[in-house]
Amino acid sequence: MKVMLISPPASSAVKEVLGTTGPPLGLAYLASIARLEGHDAVIVDSLAEGIDLRELKLRIRSFYPDMIGITATTSMIPDAYDVARVAKEVNPDITVLIGGPHVTFLPEETLNECKYIDIVVRGEGELIFRELLRKRDLREVRGITYRDGEIIKSNPAMPLVPNLDEIPIPAYDLLPMHLYRFGNLRFGTLITSRGCPFDCIFCSSSLQFGKKWRAHSKERVMEELRILHYEYGVGEVEFLDDTFTLDRKRAKEISREIVKEGLDISWTASSRVNTFDLETGREMKRAGAHTIYFGIESGSQKVLDLIGKGITIEQSISAVKNAKKAKLRALGSFIIGFPEETEEDIKKTIEFSKRVGVDLAQFTIATPYPGTRLWSIASKMGLLLTKDWRKYTTLDVVMKSFYLTERQIKRMLNWAYISFYLRPKMILIDLIRNRGFILRRAVPAALKFFLRKEGVKELRKEISKL
Repeated sequence: MKVMLISPPASSAVKEVLGTTGPPLGLAYLASIARLEGHDAVIVDSLAEGIDLRELKLRIRSFYPDMIGITATTSMIPDAYDVARVAKEVNPDITVLIGGPHVTFLPEETLNECKYIDIVVRGEGELIFRELLRKRDLREVRGITYRDGEIIKSNPAMPLVPNLDEIPIPAYDLLPMHLYRFGNLRFGTLITSRGCPFDCIFCSSSLQFGKKWRAHSKERVMEELRILHYEYGVGEVEFLDDTFTLDRKRAKEISREIVKEGLDISWTASSRVNTFDLETGREMKRAGAHTIYFGIESGSQKVLDLIGKGITIEQSISAVKNAKKAKLRALGSFIIGFPEETEEDIKKTIEFSKRVGVDLAQFTIATPYPGTRLWSIASKMGLLLTKDWRKYTTLDVVMKSFYLTERQIKRMLNWAYISFYLRPKMILIDLIRNRGFILRRAVPAALKFFLRKEGVKELRKEISKL
């Protein structure tokens, strides 16, 4: 068969601010599976390539695939539906699949919303995709929800891959690797582990990839790093694991292997504040790491407990201090707008973001993504404001608060960014370390977003508070 795997044309706040985007690794894994099964596969990364729906339709017509696989986050679902529609316009007999976290948890709703999609792949996709390529009878394929005439049917779940090293290396050669870059520096992404044993209210990772943490061997990790660096000239790597430091011994071993190999790369990774220590940070720094991403989330212990984060304020302070001692930059993630969060709680978070000592801060609005406990709570309590999936970006308010209006939450998000990044201290650090990147790129993009949402008068009010 001819298989086309597509990341849909969509808007991206990340690309708008940073001028780039990351590769769709999920599609690259599936492409490798397809080729191992003897099929002809191509990948279209619409966002990276800057192609619109019209050009994508021309590509579909030119390749004329038998099967199309689409990946999409919640906010991209309408764009995925458009891709399915134009695919069926090209050839009504094309089999259209869709996967990703959103459709995993809303498979029947997805098929009801879009008549052009034939099959929903639920959860971890590689083994399911292989069965789809091998079997003609959909009743025999585990992990899918599909149409049987006018009826929608769901088969039993597919077990998770027990040994991640059995999954083939992503088909990097089918991705536009030359387009993933910051200035002259090419970058790549790597997933070295899956699964999460924690139960944060806003995250669906443990449901998508299981609560049992599974990891690639350090040998497999090094093999992928060599491919990225030596074959594609990648100098910057982002490890996309939910918690790269969950097994600190393994994180240090991988760091030592990078040093032993002499790989000239710089990299970033994510950690919980309670799975990071000074020794691990120093090993990572020696291996080329420059930034560690911490999910700090809130400056209110009450809120941390409500959202099931399982950390303390003190652990966040300690983790950031250890990162600084290891000479790593700390990027803190903060979330505001949970239903039971008061204005005082949010103010604590904004002030804590400045007090905890992180070098960079990311602020987002609590968003009840399908599959999360927050989604379940919001649905049962009637807190959902909309099911316009395009608004599920973490920058729009889509859920009611018990204490704050939608406008108040938006204003506090804007104030969080303005008060954190426009401090004299941060401006000086940005000029010295980043050559003014935040001032030149991130701040103008954020101000543009603010103006689009709020207007000039509101912007002046917020800046006057500085």
